[in-house]
Amino acid sequence: MKLSIIIVSYNVRYFLEQCLLSVYEAIESIDSEIIVVDNCSHDDSLHMLQNQFPKVTVIKNKINVGFAKANNQGVSIARGEYVCLLNPDTVIGANIFKDLLGKIVKLPHAGLLGPRLINGRGDFLHESKRNIPSPLSSLTRLFGIRVEQIKSYYADHISGKAIGDVDVLVGAFLFVKKEIYKLVEGFDEDYFMYAEDIDLSYKIKKKGLQNYYIGNVCAIHYKGESTDRNATYVRRFYTAMRLFYKKHFKSTRFLDFLISIAIHIVSRIQSFKNFEKEKRKITLYCLLSNDNDLYDLIKKTLGRNLELRSSIAKEDLGDQNIEIIFDNSFISFDEIINQMQKLRKRNVTFRIRPKNRNYIIGSDFSDGKGEVLSF
Repeated sequence: MKLSIIIVSYNVRYFLEQCLLSVYEAIESIDSEIIVVDNCSHDDSLHMLQNQFPKVTVIKNKINVGFAKANNQGVSIARGEYVCLLNPDTVIGANIFKDLLGKIVKLPHAGLLGPRLINGRGDFLHESKRNIPSPLSSLTRLFGIRVEQIKSYYADHISGKAIGDVDVLVGAFLFVKKEIYKLVEGFDEDYFMYAEDIDLSYKIKKKGLQNYYIGNVCAIHYKGESTDRNATYVRRFYTAMRLFYKKHFKSTRFLDFLISIAIHIVSRIQSFKNFEKEKRKITLYCLLSNDNDLYDLIKKTLGRNLELRSSIAKEDLGDQNIEIIFDNSFISFDEIINQMQKLRKRNVTFRIRPKNRNYIIGSDFSDGKGEVLSF
């Protein structure tokens, strides 16, 4: 078998369904398997998997064992020569696996491969390519400042659509030869969530291999679906970073104390913030489809101004708040990903109606939950 796709899921039923629909299109001509590791979801994810995707192999955990251990569980039963670790809140194009399989055999000393990721508004996610974070770069990121003399947290020396060697790739989409993943013993299970991708990337670099950012292939990563970006997130992320430094670098007591104080201060600040994002008032909804019945259903559900179009250009958008709804029965995931990048503006949001499904789905904020509207 050529490829195993591992998806760790926790309470993201609709995002998981959309992800799987896109994955099935991408593996159509590849000898492959899909393994979903469910971390004790209490929504109807398991019921959906059983009814909609009976060929998917499902590992049902009785407790939430964390992201690292769950991925290792999936890889332990994987039969593919290559594995792709994929978040459930991602959407991929039909050619992405073919592209990566073609590239990984040509790139010298290839370890991990990762694509360009965009969020639900079409914006580039800079964490797609990162440097090994020093304690100082982590502190500057923690406080949201940038110091020229300190190496950036992000690998900004490589342009967004280029291909290049980077230190760290993001855990939302990691493509690797299974024997290499096992060579470094996979994700370190001391990390429950966060920083395990940094640790894995670093371990692979230490073996003399290269991690490659593949900027000419792209996927959507909504983010924020498995966890809220609140004070708890800040504490967990930077506690994981402290663990990374202790495992791989010499750390002084003073520096460890400084990081602890910084985590405490920022998490306290975050706890007073209101993380409920204000929903913009949409003045025009635009459905890209050729289905009049679907148009009637969505218009009835929205109860607002909805236009049916077969195409739209950026110059058509103007300054009003527009939400574009892509009908995946009419437009492929590849084209949706391309259109989101071309049409992205501050006043534009996007939703996708997955093929033959009775809901639209999307996310306007990388640090908050997405939205599912059934009709």
